[in-house]
Amino acid sequence: MSQLIVENLSNTVGAKTLFTDIEFTISSGEKAGLIGVNGTGKSTLLSILMGVADADTISMVHPNNYRITYLPQEPIVDPELSVMETVFMSDAPIIRINLDYEYALQALTENPESEENQSKFSDAQNDMDNSSGWDLNAKARTILTRLGVDTFDKKMGELSGGQQKRVALAKVLIEPADLLLLDEPTNHLDVDSIKWLQDYLINEQGAVIFVTHDRYFLDAVSTHIYELAKGQLYSHTGNYGDYLEAKALRDEMQASTDDKLRNRYRTELKWIKRGARARSTKQKARIGRFETLSEQVQKDNVNEDMDVALKTTRLGRKVIEAKQISKSFGDKKVIEDFSCILQSGDRIAVVGANGVGKTTLLNLFSEQLSPDSGIIERGSTVKIAHFQQHIPKMDDNKRIIEYIRETSNDIEDASGTRISASQMLERFLFPTRAHGTLIEKLSGGERKRLHLLKLLMEQPNVLLLDEPTNDLDLETLSVLEEFVESFPGVVMTISHDRFFLDRTSTKLWVLDGTGNVDTWLGSYTEYLEDYVAPEVVKQQSAAPELVVETKDKKKRLSYAERKEWETLEKEIEVIETELEVTESEMASAGSDYDKLRLLTEKSEEMNAKYEKLFERWTYLEELQEN
Repeated sequence: MSQLIVENLSNTVGAKTLFTDIEFTISSGEKAGLIGVNGTGKSTLLSILMGVADADTISMVHPNNYRITYLPQEPIVDPELSVMETVFMSDAPIIRINLDYEYALQALTENPESEENQSKFSDAQNDMDNSSGWDLNAKARTILTRLGVDTFDKKMGELSGGQQKRVALAKVLIEPADLLLLDEPTNHLDVDSIKWLQDYLINEQGAVIFVTHDRYFLDAVSTHIYELAKGQLYSHTGNYGDYLEAKALRDEMQASTDDKLRNRYRTELKWIKRGARARSTKQKARIGRFETLSEQVQKDNVNEDMDVALKTTRLGRKVIEAKQISKSFGDKKVIEDFSCILQSGDRIAVVGANGVGKTTLLNLFSEQLSPDSGIIERGSTVKIAHFQQHIPKMDDNKRIIEYIRETSNDIEDASGTRISASQMLERFLFPTRAHGTLIEKLSGGERKRLHLLKLLMEQPNVLLLDEPTNDLDLETLSVLEEFVESFPGVVMTISHDRFFLDRTSTKLWVLDGTGNVDTWLGSYTEYLEDYVAPEVVKQQSAAPELVVETKDKKKRLSYAERKEWETLEKEIEVIETELEVTESEMASAGSDYDKLRLLTEKSEEMNAKYEKLFERWTYLEELQEN
């Protein structure tokens, strides 16, 4: 088992110190999710470990021949190279053999009569035969296909930025490596590709350090969480759900006398721990139980919270109505004969594979594009804010406060209070000392957050969000979700972030790439389970240990089951009371960590019993209704 030991790592950019004397050790098989607020140096840390950026001080100890591969957030590619040439551009011998084979194949294709080309191709084939090169070649093509790239001979310059990122990711994955460094690997991937990458990394034998905004992906892949905060790196054992639980518990102990509740981490923990199964069963009482738990965690660091509860422009009765709109590009139908009526409070997720026309649909509603046929009518009070996938170019020489004041010097929040541009920046996690900072010094995520504030200060009542989660930190995402949930107007969202869509949408528009737009009521996870993967659900439902099959065979309660059903509710109430008492004791335990540990174990046991009883009660309740 190989290890990388990093010590005394410090880095300063200009007048800003990113980290001071941080240290960590990562071993083969460990998957570390790197998290932190935008601007704390996540991307910088990865680039330093790869050796493409310098640190002020650093000590790295590892075995000889320790290999590190790196996927930057914005890969630089040679536009003249083909996809396969890019993937095989490496100093690893077996990959170089594949590259030589690609060159020989290309030369032979261009001039098959050349004896020299025939000889070189024959030699390249022999090298592939003698080095297991065919296996690697097949692996590269498989990875590219699973990532949504199927044009192997195309020049990189002909690909979109998202396709280039996917090719760069494939290149990193085929490289022999002891440590993979991945900066936002899920950007530009559709849900199938994300799921495939998730499974691939879970089974990866080497170590992985990755930055991602996709919390389901983060939770599934990570075995450790590295948190960058206030110039230090804190290592947590376990996945993202474990980290949230530990952080919520730590915050609870540190702020036991604080009157304000800390619910953000409990809310995220609720969604992580409930998982897809609970979301799809719609067990209202169980969800209510988790909501009660979330209200019992106290807040700290109030000044660092991002409050975006802003007043919006009044929205009239008529919002937007589309009547039989169609849009094509050449022979490709993107939208065909689509009609809809948007109402205040609508939360719509626009989903589908890459390239089916999701962004086109948003552009039609924002009037950046016009339909080929049909009309889109907008109410007189409609005011649209369109947060695009690629934010407009900013003036790097402009200061943060100047950028915001271009829109407004102040704004009215939801309570009717006038708030200055400076105060709004503070609410968006830009401290007063940073307001004079030049935009050129901001990270990609900080620029997105700043641009989002600029849009919201226009007081829109319709939000069109195209991949808003890319490059934003988890803290910002969590509060953005809360804002969307409380936003009184209409929100339409495109995102590959399953967690974000689950929290912010109640209706789906599903594009199939042939012009059809189907409407699905429910969450994105429910759609994936019930529609995209019906065979999986069917197999699960048919599993002998589940009660569904029994339910189909028996339409009424037996006498024994009826007596059990009558007593279960009382048992559940008793456990709920015991849980309330236990959690009250936890809140008052202070710094008595031994007592807190015992109470936590007791709470977990009672929660497990509670869920088991509740599931049994739900089953019997359904039989009773039948």
